Amino acid sequence: MTFFRLRSFAAAAVCVSASLALAQRPYKVVDQWKVGGTGGWDYLLADSPAHLLYLTHGTRVEVLDTKTGKPVGAITGLKGTHGVALDPDGKTGYISDGGANQVVLFDRKSFATLGTVPAGTNPDGIAYEPVTQTVWAFNGRSKNVTVINPGGRSVVATIALPGKPEFPQADGNGAMFVNVEDKNSIVKLDAKTNKIVATWPVAGCEAPSGLALDKEHARLFAVCDGNKMAVVDSHTGKVLALAAIGDGPDATAYDAKEQIAFSSNGDGTLTVVDAGHGYKPVQTLQTKKGARTMAYDAQTGRVYLVTAEFGPKPEATPANPRPRPSVLPDSFEVLVVSR
Repeated sequence: MTFFRLRSFAAAAVCVSASLALAQRPYKVVDQWKVGGTGGWDYLLADSPAHLLYLTHGTRVEVLDTKTGKPVGAITGLKGTHGVALDPDGKTGYISDGGANQVVLFDRKSFATLGTVPAGTNPDGIAYEPVTQTVWAFNGRSKNVTVINPGGRSVVATIALPGKPEFPQADGNGAMFVNVEDKNSIVKLDAKTNKIVATWPVAGCEAPSGLALDKEHARLFAVCDGNKMAVVDSHTGKVLALAAIGDGPDATAYDAKEQIAFSSNGDGTLTVVDAGHGYKPVQTLQTKKGARTMAYDAQTGRVYLVTAEFGPKPEATPANPRPRPSVLPDSFEVLVVSR
């Protein structure tokens, strides 16, 4: 038997082993944390070492203790929050306040606001880039990215993008990736030069939103309309696979230990994809309608999703052809998913 056949058999054995392990210990909703309040929401972020969960929620960011599910604070006085990024210093956090067209700096101990930096129009996705120690705010309406020096609280660059950006990912080596929703593509940027170095069409992926990164194997996972997760080589931009997922996804996450990718879907499902071999869905977990954004906690292996109860959807109008149903007051909640 040749070395290559042995390696193939070994890979197949790992794949079967992983699938069997998941079948024996499937993911399930293990808890529900009532948060309450009013308004919509967007991204959430788990701070594993601090055991905290940040939830963007209308004009505030809620902060929960992930050991108890209880609120421990909030960053308030904002206009319309989208995302949160954390500085490796363990002291500072950053919020994309889309309603105010700015990035808000906050203290991670007291949750007090430290200052603001102007961004483009409607900053949405946000990420910290460790090589240049900068904060990147991706502006949905002005279709550009604002690069911020947090120490000087100043804008160091504004980079035009080919379309509407969605979720970003930094690879830790000076590259930044972002989905461009209205162009069905992924853009790669160089953080040292603040320039676009590649724009990759993602065939078979309509309106990519959430983006996750497997750094070890150089794989990007972009969730798309049409019930697809695109697996993309982060070196070449080649589409390696299209995995089947639920409908209406908005976020994805990657578990490096288990080599699993997750897609949170608005239809009320969480799709679990074997990202080690084959890129096939291995579980579809029923969650709750509207639970389409999530955060992954690498320390505990938990997935956190947020949703609420909804009222009736308004009739479509020319001014608002795709109306959203109203969110019922005090129904905002976190779903905790684990094995």
